[in-house]
Amino acid sequence: MDAAAGGSTGRRVEVGGHRLRGWLQRFAERHGAVTTSTAGTRVRLDAADGSWAEIEVPWPPLAGDAEPTAALLAQVEVPRRLALLLVRKGGYAVGVLGPEGLARSKVGSRHVQGRSKAGGWSQQRFARRRAQQAQQAYAAAADVAARVLLPEVGTLDGLVTGGDRQAVTEVLDDPRLRPLRELPRGRFLPVAEPRRAVLEQAAVDARAVVVHVADVTR
Repeated sequence: MDAAAGGSTGRRVEVGGHRLRGWLQRFAERHGAVTTSTAGTRVRLDAADGSWAEIEVPWPPLAGDAEPTAALLAQVEVPRRLALLLVRKGGYAVGVLGPEGLARSKVGSRHVQGRSKAGGWSQQRFARRRAQQAQQAYAAAADVAARVLLPEVGTLDGLVTGGDRQAVTEVLDDPRLRPLRELPRGRFLPVAEPRRAVLEQAAVDARAVVVHVADVTR
């Protein structure tokens, strides 16, 4: 499913990797002859009617010397096996995403208190307790990542993270997870509190391609 959002440089859509070839064909059919160019991390399409699209290259830079769209499609269609790591203060979700979908996964949560409006020493004690709970939650997430992902690390082509950036950094700082840190990194997914449904959607989004497009005619 494509998801659209407005922006100052055209609208942003996410196109499933398996649908990108058809999306490119339809863009040319709607807007006429297309000229392509690339800067290594994006492929730009400039159409005869003035419309344009810029496609963010997944797992950049763009490899090979082929025509840009052909090289892009080749890169998108590589059947990568990916690690997923989604973390927020109150929860985590990890999984191994193969060509056929999620192969292994685990979702969990830990209680982390919300913010307090108290002042003085009470606020300081609360902040220390909240920080301790967050660290325990990150440790639990790291334990699960070590159990689920490390046995597969030799088969993995990349790591896709999401949730809260600081929380993900805290989890990956665990020394055991160094092999995960060394994997090529996919785009960050700004997901909600990790739950099973969120992990399943992240598995779809991890293979989606981000496109910025401006249509002169609709």
